[in-house]
Amino acid sequence: MQPARVTLVGAGPGDPELLTVKAANALRNASLVLYDHLVSKAVLKLVPPGADLVYVGKESGHHTLPQEGIIDLMVRLARSGRRLVRLKGGDPYIFGRGGEEAQGLAAAGVPFDVIPGISAAQGAAAAAGIPLTHRDHAEALVFATGHLRGEGSERSVDLDWALLSRPRQTVVIYMGVGTLPVISAQLQAHGLAGDTPAALIERATLPDQRTVIGTLATLPELARRHDVRAPALIMIGTVVTVQRELGAVLPAAMLTGR
Repeated sequence: MQPARVTLVGAGPGDPELLTVKAANALRNASLVLYDHLVSKAVLKLVPPGADLVYVGKESGHHTLPQEGIIDLMVRLARSGRRLVRLKGGDPYIFGRGGEEAQGLAAAGVPFDVIPGISAAQGAAAAAGIPLTHRDHAEALVFATGHLRGEGSERSVDLDWALLSRPRQTVVIYMGVGTLPVISAQLQAHGLAGDTPAALIERATLPDQRTVIGTLATLPELARRHDVRAPALIMIGTVVTVQRELGAVLPAAMLTGR
């Protein structure tokens, strides 16, 4: 039996209306969906009632399946003849480990296609009123991940701090709420001024979205004071100052505090 096709689908940042038409069609025609933790319930409602939903999400400290197990499951299901949708938050190829899953499918000879999604950074920028680029503020855009790497006492945030500390750019850090004090300290140690505008956007594009505005130096304390929790993005750069103007007229850009 030839393996069935696997479709990697980007679910976007949470608001179902931000799905691409192609992604929405894939969900409406799905019979089997493997979905992640950050896929919103509103997006899952597009899946037909009779379809099989399998949760394979990974939360901090708790993984339903290891990444290798998810790839193995997709391969086994495809080889059994079951066509499936692999539904991932944001965009599969932006910190979604979609590249690893695509490699695993390719190595196993399983046909697949990829439907991109709006990334969390794009959703947060639009909903909070913080453009990712702006002629007066940012000539470059950098995405980074702030989660811990390594094992045990050797775990650390391993980033190119010199690159992230350059002027006239917007830095967006995914999965960095838990390591925000380290991120703030390292960027300042590598030359980025402590008064550089910075923001946290929690649950971007969802009804309970929150935006916290501060500076690189004050953001860790603001995150603690306002009990900001994942999923949340860190945005750093002078473009954050534009939020004062744009956020005032965006109904979704609720400002929690400074």
